[in-house]
Amino acid sequence: MESAVDMESLTAWMTDRGLGSGPLTGVATLAGGTQNILLRFTRDGRDYVFRRPPLHPRPNSNETMRREARVLRALAGTPVPHPGLITNCDDESVLGVAFYLMEPVEGFNPVGQLPEPHASSAEMRHAMGLALVDGIAALGALDHEALGLADFGKPANFLARQVDRWRSQLGGYREFEGWTGPDALPSVAAVGAWLERHRPERFTPGIMHGDYHLANVMYRPDGAELAAIIDWELATIGDPLLDLGWVLATWPDGKSESTVSVKPWDGFPSAEELVARYASKSDRDLSAIDWYHVLACYKLGILLEGTYARACAGKAPRDTGDKLHGRAVHLFERAEALIR
Repeated sequence: MESAVDMESLTAWMTDRGLGSGPLTGVATLAGGTQNILLRFTRDGRDYVFRRPPLHPRPNSNETMRREARVLRALAGTPVPHPGLITNCDDESVLGVAFYLMEPVEGFNPVGQLPEPHASSAEMRHAMGLALVDGIAALGALDHEALGLADFGKPANFLARQVDRWRSQLGGYREFEGWTGPDALPSVAAVGAWLERHRPERFTPGIMHGDYHLANVMYRPDGAELAAIIDWELATIGDPLLDLGWVLATWPDGKSESTVSVKPWDGFPSAEELVARYASKSDRDLSAIDWYHVLACYKLGILLEGTYARACAGKAPRDTGDKLHGRAVHLFERAEALIR
């Protein structure tokens, strides 16, 4: 992926901004949960992480980079663990895309096999689950207007827009030849109708991460605390309780393979413990938390079904599509159980 970045132009741009002198050394590609390109390197004794859109950017990729940089800048000095923004470049003429530089995070992502000492301590894993919720409780408590993010999203009618938005997305998959249609997802219409009938009347707007789960955080190597919340590309101003709903929708329930796999799993808190922990850290009204859990199942199930629809048309690997369709079906079964 280093070849996707004009290192000479990046070096010159950094020099112009007083970010060290001499060559960029130790350049290494970092794995990420998205197609965005991440490089770590050293210059003049300082370590940097570089982030840019994918090699084949989507139409909104550059704007997404600008938004990520903006929210990271706003989070500076807050209790929310995040990668520190060093600087960003909105000028696409420098490298052909918008990009930014951030401080490296010393930590690990928990997906897959946990390292030591976490793998050997059920007590530490329990604390890791609680720390996950602490991260969004802290995020949701921030005053987004005071942080300069008043225009970062459209919170008016945010909840009222959700079902139509995702119902429309599901309908759009009909363009993929071979897809079996919305009826392949159990109770999709009934779940959508229930969400419309039981929608909370009001909420307090705040910063949402937008894709919050174990795959999008890093933990400290020596403890259970979060080192950073990462991948802010879907951040907006909306209802922060949807972040908690997203955690619940991706949390294992013992009935199928989880959307996010962490091993060993024993010791992690139950969903009920996560909700109780959030309640202890936030003054938000959690009386309708099942609604947010159902909405997250609805939204995530529809997103996963998109890969299946593309796979039916030969535009994605069939085995991946089948696997994600199975998860989507399970999410709707979970939603159905919740509304019963």
